[in-house]
Amino acid sequence: MAVLKYEQIADSLRQRIADGEFGPEDLLPSQRDLCVQWDVSRATVIKAYDVLLADGLVIARQGAGFHVIPAPLARPAGGRKSGTTRAGSGRAYRILGTPVREIPPGRVATALGIADGHPALRRDRLMQLADGSPLSLVSAWFPLDIAEQCPRLESPKQLVEGTTRYIKRLTGRSSARATDIKAPRLGTSEEGALLDRETPFAVMTVLHAAVDKDGRALVVEYGVTPGDLWEETDSYPMGSGR
Repeated sequence: MAVLKYEQIADSLRQRIADGEFGPEDLLPSQRDLCVQWDVSRATVIKAYDVLLADGLVIARQGAGFHVIPAPLARPAGGRKSGTTRAGSGRAYRILGTPVREIPPGRVATALGIADGHPALRRDRLMQLADGSPLSLVSAWFPLDIAEQCPRLESPKQLVEGTTRYIKRLTGRSSARATDIKAPRLGTSEEGALLDRETPFAVMTVLHAAVDKDGRALVVEYGVTPGDLWEETDSYPMGSGR
């Protein structure tokens, strides 16, 4: 399938941001400059910037053009349902420690499709509320074939474009289907220290597994959120059954 012009422009700007040509809060090329560079209409450029706005990569400032977002956003485990955007559901976050290759828990290994005792890449982040306080812990696990093709996953630096976009850009693989398993339990003392909670405290956990069109795992995330911060709203049509 041919890539539309506005998608090409958005992808080009996304890669320039990811490569560090434009840093946090930097001014991006004007609509006029991009129209000339790509030989397209203003409407096409606006559509490209709309894509980056939804991605949570840029912000629009009245009378001052488009700028790179001041701090990268990420979504909580299980927050990538169809119809959602990173700008709409993303949160500020920070990477915890340095990503490491280690043997994942059994349920994670099963979701990744790897044999027990085989390692995967673990990348931890702390999701934050608007005031900077902790919201949830997320451990993202990647198969080693993904890690080897996407070396920035092993860096403790934030990925401005997001891990799924980064993986798609380098491997051509994207999420086609996901499964979320949610369950309550008591939080551990280690989780309490990171989430600013005293034990005992309740948490809601989400095991999120995303696979590509061939059913191969791209990432498995395990999220832990304090019970008092957990909320989920579903909206759906109702039939006229008896």
